[in-house]
Formats: sequence, C-alpha cells, structure tokens
Amino acid sequence: MHRSATRVARGVAVVALLALSLSACAGGDANVAGADGATASFGDASIQFSWIKNAEFMGEYLADENGYFTDAGFDTVDMIEGPASIEAAVLSGNADMGIGNAISTGTIVANEGAPLKIIGATYQKNPYTILSLADKGNIATLDDLQGKTIGVQASNLSLWEAFLKVNNIDESSLTTLPVQYDPTALFTGEVDGWFSYLTNESIDAELNGLNPVNLPLADFGLPFVSETFTVTDDAIRNDREKLKALLVAEIRGWTDAINDPAAAAKLTVDTYGPTFDLSIEKETRQAEIQSRDLVVSSETLANGLFSISTDLQEQSIDTLAATGLTITANQLFDLSLLAEVYAENPDLLAYGNQP
Repeated sequence: MHRSATRVARGVAVVALLALSLSACAGGDANVAGADGATASFGDASIQFSWIKNAEFMGEYLADENGYFTDAGFDTVDMIEGPASIEAAVLSGNADMGIGNAISTGTIVANEGAPLKIIGATYQKNPYTILSLADKGNIATLDDLQGKTIGVQASNLSLWEAFLKVNNIDESSLTTLPVQYDPTALFTGEVDGWFSYLTNESIDAELNGLNPVNLPLADFGLPFVSETFTVTDDAIRNDREKLKALLVAEIRGWTDAINDPAAAAKLTVDTYGPTFDLSIEKETRQAEIQSRDLVVSSETLANGLFSISTDLQEQSIDTLAATGLTITANQLFDLSLLAEVYAENPDLLAYGNQP
C-alpha cells in the first residue's frame, strides 16, 4: 500500500471558495480560559488522517489514550482515517485539522489559492526513498542510478521528475517504468529500484530478509516536511486557542510515542488499527524509524517538536518549485501558533527528558 505526496481531491477549488464564503460567518474561540486560569472548553474536534490508522499517527493515539486531548479542553477528538485528501476535509469544515505533507498542501495553495496554512510538522524529514535490494540494484548513491530501471507510480511521477532535475540526472541515463503500488516486481528482481516509503515498502523488504538499500529523497536534493498540520486561515484567526490546545495535546502524545515506540506500536495494533490487518513487527519498526530518523532533529532539540526551521521551510518551497509550482514560505507556513504554545508551555520543549 502506498500513496502520493501530490494527491489533490477533486473539486478542491470549489471547496476553497465555499470555505472563503463561510469564513465571514465563523465564530471565534468558544469558552477559552478565563481570568481564573481554568482550562478552556472547546467541545468536540476532528483531525483528518491522510492514511489508514497505522503507526504513522501513533502520537495522536497516545494523546487520546493518555487523556491529553481531554486535559486540553476537548470533549472528544474524532481521528478520521484515510486515505483522504486532508485539504478537502479541512476546507469543507469536516475536520479542524488535517495531517498531510507540504507538497500536497502546497500544490493546492499554489494552484487554487486555497486559504490553508501549515502550522507544524511531525516529520522533519520526508519518508520518500528509492528502494533497492543489496543483491539487485544496490542503489546507494546517485551514480548508482545510471542504467537502472526504476518503478515509479503515476501519482509520484512529478516528484520523481523533480528529483532527477535537482540532481542533474539525464532521464535517458536510466529507465522509468510506470508501475502500480505492489512492490513485488522489486522483490522478484524485475526492476532495480522502486519509488517507496522508508516507513512502508522498505520495512516489508527488511522483514522478508531482502536486505533493503535506501536512497532517501530528503538526503538527495528534495528535503521537505511531512506529516504536516494543515488548518484554514480562518481557523488561525478565529479559533486560535482551539488550534493551540490541539497542538499542546499532540506534542504531549508524540513525546510519549518517541520515548516508547514499542508501546506506541502495540497501542496502534491492539486499539486503534485492528481492522487494518497490521503486524506488530512492521508497526514496531515504523515506530522506531519515525522516532529515531524522522520526527526529531537538531531543530526540534532546540525549538521543540513540530518546529520547522526557516531553512527547512525554504527547502520545502524549493522542492515545490522543482515540480513547477510558485509559492512563498509565507503563503504556506504559519508557525506563530506553535511559538505561542512553547512560550506558554516551556515544559513541552524537553520532550527527550520525559520519563
């Protein structure tokens, strides 16, 4: 199973116009904390996931399981499983927040002028990779791509072409083979490489004893943030405290997850994803990879989980430019809510020091 960074929901432009027309009628934060410092009451909230309920969203599960959403002032938080266009869900008002990626959201903002902003990112490093096997392909460097056949899904073709462009790789120096999402052709040696996820097909190869070799896009010219929190401009103006409360609970949940990824994986399999035929082995590896390689960085150590440095914002914009889109960092990102969260809750910064 796999999905695209550039999945755009049909009719999203209509949804964007609807969202703009409704914004004038939107109310502000309800029942925020009073002068006595009492916890705000936000009622119900909803978060749209881009994918199924696997370990990708383990921090959200722990925020729910450990009562952090309740502590933040929510009666319930509906975690809506995908696959889905998180942008369409947020623009339509079906979700307060969506968890997606900078390329998908940036595409809609650039092409449709959608009133959306990214207010934080779980993954400091996107999980896209060119996967090969040590005894077939063995693609560990850009030079190793020479003369190879790479399976690329139609939905990821623009990102693949951007990868070739930024690395000055002539398309004629290799073969791009249109494929679907089942990586069996890689595992049986029919192709040399496969456009993949570090947290999906690469783990499948590892668990099947196939000695995977990865060429991560983030390390080779296409760094952009992923698992991004996307909201409407109107919500930033009128439901600011509600969004900040969601971020507080999310930070606490992800702090627990990265400090005990095995427990987070078990919770995923046993409680939140039992209908998806998940294996504890794969979810544990995904939880470990996320906790070690994707969620934390020098930026998060300095400024807290979900932070996006100015450099990484610009790198995300550069990646969008490589796919042919024109957009600025100010049009796509608003990190002011996260800054306020940490200013008001400095204890949340020390995620690595939790028991």
